Amino acid sequence: MLNLLAQLAFGLLAMTICLPSMQEWGSIFGTDQASVQLTFSGYVMASGALQLVYGPLSDRFGRKRVLLAGLTVASAGSMLALFAQQIETLILARILQGAGGAAGMVVGRALVQDRYEGSQRTRVMAYVGMTMGLCPPLATLVGGQLHVHLGWRANFVLIAALGFVLLLAAWRGLPAHQGLHARDSHWLRAMAAAYARLAREPAFPLYVCVLSLTTATFYTFLAGAPIVLRSYGVGPESIGWYIMFVPAAYIVGNFLASRLVHRIGERAMMIGGQLCTLAGIASMLALGLAGLHTPLAFAMPLALLGIGHGFLTPAALTGTLGMVPALAGSAAAVAGLMQQSIGAAGGYAVGLVSHDDATNLGLLMLGFTLGAGAALAWMFRPGPRTKEKARSFDRAQ
Repeated sequence: MLNLLAQLAFGLLAMTICLPSMQEWGSIFGTDQASVQLTFSGYVMASGALQLVYGPLSDRFGRKRVLLAGLTVASAGSMLALFAQQIETLILARILQGAGGAAGMVVGRALVQDRYEGSQRTRVMAYVGMTMGLCPPLATLVGGQLHVHLGWRANFVLIAALGFVLLLAAWRGLPAHQGLHARDSHWLRAMAAAYARLAREPAFPLYVCVLSLTTATFYTFLAGAPIVLRSYGVGPESIGWYIMFVPAAYIVGNFLASRLVHRIGERAMMIGGQLCTLAGIASMLALGLAGLHTPLAFAMPLALLGIGHGFLTPAALTGTLGMVPALAGSAAAVAGLMQQSIGAAGGYAVGLVSHDDATNLGLLMLGFTLGAGAALAWMFRPGPRTKEKARSFDRAQ
């Protein structure tokens, strides 16, 4: 389990460890903020796109093979970033990092689906969420200190070393998954058939919408928080302390979800999580519009967002992966692609607007959250197909 959690966390650690350095990359490379944001969006987009490939390949050829290949690519990308002299090279390196780091996200989620059943799977997803919640604050704290004391390149030394360690750990410690070993059709045709099968499930696209728009809200926060905090006088070494409010609350939300799932059910938990998320963003915007332009007024209300996401994500992930258990890898890939693609759009949009205070960032986050709420309302709407949707939902759980 420790090995599995480390593989899942690697991609998120690689994505967030250099967030403090992004404050200064514009001046270091002599470029604008929109180009700097491409180092984040490029990583996220590549991670999403490759998940679409890794998922079906892991179903067909085995989880471990795909994971080993991904870790190799991620380590190579980290080494390229270490020696980057232009922003274009750094963007390319981050794209390679994202392409490789995607394997751990897909394979890790699929292994949870392989090894656990029913409500126990939702509880395990909640524990995974608690672990993942530690990654952004831990990575930004470590990344900020490395940036200040050793320079921004030290972050990529650490990620490259971690990639090599996890490569060995996956090779020696993770169980072998033999895959389907079907050879009656080309793997591309089998991939298309898997995605077509998932698309026939009425609730599957709605689960994916909830997941992707919820993730985009968080990624927009991660990409924009360093810029907002810079306007409030917070430097690279201290960013992680304020970013920590959201992931720490996310851990609490996942813990509560693991305890409440048997009592209130996944539907009530998801609806409550959505309302809590909206309350957090609305509170942050209200304080900003009232003239409270301080780091704590920006970060503290978003603890409600973290708790809300902790309620939403485990149940939504369980529903996505459990829709067709034999295609868990493919389902994880679709969810990952949409999460990363829309998250990348949010991260890039951050660089297109000014951030003298938290208002514009809050409005971007609110837009994604309202979209997730609309998908959730559509999923649970009354109508002639309510019974069919309910059966699909319950089968996934």
